[in-house]
Amino acid sequence: MQTTPERSGPEYAYPTHWEADVVLRDGGTAHLRPITPDDAQRLVSFYEQVSDESKYYRFFAPYPRLSDRDVHRFTHHDYVDRVGLAATVGGEFIATVRYDRIDGRGMPASEPADEAEVAFLVQDAHQGRGVASALLEHIAAVARERAIRRFAAEVLPANTKMIKVFTDAGYTQKRSFEDGVVRLELDLEPTDRSLAVQRAREQRAEARSVQRLLAPGSVAVVGTGRAPGGMGRAVLRDLLAGGFTGQVHAVNHAFPEDLTRLDPEGVPAHRSVLGIDGPVDLAVVAVPAAQVPSVVAECGEHGVQGLVVLSAGYGESGADGRERQRELVRQARSYGMRIIGPNAFGLINTADGVRLNASLSPELPAAGRIGLFSQSGAIGIALLSGLHRRAAGLVGISTFVSAGNRADVSGNDFLQYWHDDPDTDLVLMYLESIGNPRKFTRLARRTAARKPVVVVKGARHGGAAPTGHAVPTTRIPDATVSDLLRQAGVIRVDTVTELADTGLLLASQPLPAGPRVAILGNSESLALLTYDACLTDGLRPQPPYDLTTGARPADFRRALAGVLADEECDAVVVTAIPWVGDASAADLARALREAVAASPAAKPVTVVHLEIPGLAEALAEPADEGAGAAEGAAPAVRIPAYPAAERAVRALAEAARYARWRRHAAEPGRVPEYDDIDEAGAAADIGVLLEAHGAGLAPPPEGPRAVTLSAPDTQRLLARYGIAVLPALPAPDPDRAVRAAQRLGFPVALKPTAPHLRHRADLGGVRLDLGGEAELRRAYAELTELLGKPEETRLVVQSMAPRGVDTVVRAAIDPAAGAVLSFGLAGAPSLLLGDTAHRLVPVTDRDAAEQIRSIRTAPLLFGWRGTTPVDTKALEELLLRVSRLVDDHPEVVGADLEPVIVAPQGVHVLGATIRLAPAPARTDLGPRSLPVV
Repeated sequence: MQTTPERSGPEYAYPTHWEADVVLRDGGTAHLRPITPDDAQRLVSFYEQVSDESKYYRFFAPYPRLSDRDVHRFTHHDYVDRVGLAATVGGEFIATVRYDRIDGRGMPASEPADEAEVAFLVQDAHQGRGVASALLEHIAAVARERAIRRFAAEVLPANTKMIKVFTDAGYTQKRSFEDGVVRLELDLEPTDRSLAVQRAREQRAEARSVQRLLAPGSVAVVGTGRAPGGMGRAVLRDLLAGGFTGQVHAVNHAFPEDLTRLDPEGVPAHRSVLGIDGPVDLAVVAVPAAQVPSVVAECGEHGVQGLVVLSAGYGESGADGRERQRELVRQARSYGMRIIGPNAFGLINTADGVRLNASLSPELPAAGRIGLFSQSGAIGIALLSGLHRRAAGLVGISTFVSAGNRADVSGNDFLQYWHDDPDTDLVLMYLESIGNPRKFTRLARRTAARKPVVVVKGARHGGAAPTGHAVPTTRIPDATVSDLLRQAGVIRVDTVTELADTGLLLASQPLPAGPRVAILGNSESLALLTYDACLTDGLRPQPPYDLTTGARPADFRRALAGVLADEECDAVVVTAIPWVGDASAADLARALREAVAASPAAKPVTVVHLEIPGLAEALAEPADEGAGAAEGAAPAVRIPAYPAAERAVRALAEAARYARWRRHAAEPGRVPEYDDIDEAGAAADIGVLLEAHGAGLAPPPEGPRAVTLSAPDTQRLLARYGIAVLPALPAPDPDRAVRAAQRLGFPVALKPTAPHLRHRADLGGVRLDLGGEAELRRAYAELTELLGKPEETRLVVQSMAPRGVDTVVRAAIDPAAGAVLSFGLAGAPSLLLGDTAHRLVPVTDRDAAEQIRSIRTAPLLFGWRGTTPVDTKALEELLLRVSRLVDDHPEVVGADLEPVIVAPQGVHVLGATIRLAPAPARTDLGPRSLPVV
């Protein structure tokens, strides 16, 4: 590729917002930033480490060294027409990319030219790590910001790696061959394919970064005490007791210089990580916070891949601690390392080939297929202990992490890993904050389509993240968060107990095919409690089958076999109380397990028992493989047991709802296209309106300022999307009210529009079905006497709408979660009960149908108590059109349609408000990057 001649021009301020940390294909990290004049020596050093072949591919000729002129050209940029980015590890360059804006003849240019020539150079030792792909994403985003729409690149045919970087990016492109050079032209507008490629690369890279933490070949425990006791020594003991299959090193700068082995553990001892011969994949850091920076530097110099920082004294300790935490992450990422913590409890991997217990848990949990993530060490300990106590033999853990302040590695990273981890079938998460809700729901939806994701969220009502969690704030109420998680297929539970209860059922039982539940047992009272609990949780219980208190294990077996064979049954709850006789808990457990094992139907079975010691353990007891079919051998099936009907039924109900979501996810809804939508016209209107209100095209530094549109502008914009607002005319005095009514045609409605009076039906401030002038004048006098002067009430005359159900449709933008569509019935009762359903935009036809049916007052739409059912199909269409509006035009930061009357035929929008602001940045559509610290 030819080098573009340098062109003098104005210098612009250093664009700090272009800096980013990215995860590379192998799981390591790199820091991307603009190149500056201070990088001259770094560039020379970098170039010296590039092979002659790579230099030839870059310059199309032998180019052994950079001249002073080259160095100046490649380090001096105006950050508009000439931009250079570098990928760095340990502060040194490992790759560079630059673009130069050109005109149609390929000569240097400025705006309005919208094409640029782009070229890469990657150090040979770092080729194959995905560095060039990450740089392409970021330089493309920079170019779009600078009004560049196309990249042109000339590549030698033999440079197949670089050609693949361009062709695999997913952008619309043209390819030609001339004069022995491949010329590629890339349209930089993101496409569905480029976004899919970007997210697939993100998933592989982030999953690999977690896998490197979970499966190290060697571990160094930094801060191992010289005497037994202390956090470091405890982790060392736990590593060895768990049977870690790799190499373990003890590190403490206070060890005597002649100490080479730490006893009684018998592991190599070192004063520094730098003194270890051979690689160290993972370092567990258990030193005071003041000593952590030097430890991180040593680990980085030695090439350690990841850190588990148990040390406290960071974000949870105040402003100084938060700054230490930010610096810790910056320092670790500069060396390409990822961090769990600080203030972490540790991580565990029970796989036979690893057996890693790099945590403060005194024992390695039983191996199983549950992935467990906790932001709290205390909750993590409780979950591990509770699962071990309740589910020994029933379920086990595949991997566990307690992330502490989760300054770097978060639940999103582990969702990326667990998504295609063959050893994990179920994900349990305790979260106190969700740093990137938009990304979390996207990843959770994808993972939930394969395996259940169960979440309990602490700090639901505090309005802020726990100290130490540096995450963006969100204004979304907890009820909205719950709706959005359920839309993504996440099973949201309220307590840690429910998390364990639901996890036990999902980990040990098949999903139910529907909500129909059979109940059988030897206690009518306990069965009735179970029946009531099923109704409360939305299940459809059959009449309980009472075996009477004299039932024997054989009776339970026959009854269970019968209901399992019943095609009208989707799940079974067995209830049991102590009985009179010599049968043991083991006998009952064996009978139940035999019935399930003999049934060809895969249906979930749970047991609710009161005061039957040993039953839960007997139901979970592993099968005796050596016993074969011998008398008394436990079948391979295992059954979860619960001490209360409500707990078993709640877990079963969550499983049934998830199974229903999973069936629907297999045939996802669609976002309909409507022929009458004028997207281009709406975009033009929005641009004119923002300019007219002085909002500009870019948000100010303090955030976008919303502009509320006038009624005519609101109606015009909604009409672009096929949404009509019932006409209303101002009535500042009785005479003009009459003229307005004559223009609209009687009958009419008279109502106030002043902000303090809108939607206040309780004040009696609306008059309907006014059939003539006399009625209208009388109503006008009544309202002005009741509510105040006309200039205070802002009365309007509006055409009458057919009778129906009053509803509210809203859309709002949350900075972290994105656009949210809300629906509920109008009126005080719905407001008081919080009876509103929420969905993330864009909403599909299936989402819209479920949204209007999910509110508690939905029966009013479907003919409750003999009323006429209303037109829910038209209502669904209205929701979809509003969703399209806010999705197509991110400048629409708020839309309120209230009231919306849903009649037996059609919907009628009586009032609407639209708020506009410059479009906020869509971080989920930008280049891959780790959260800014």
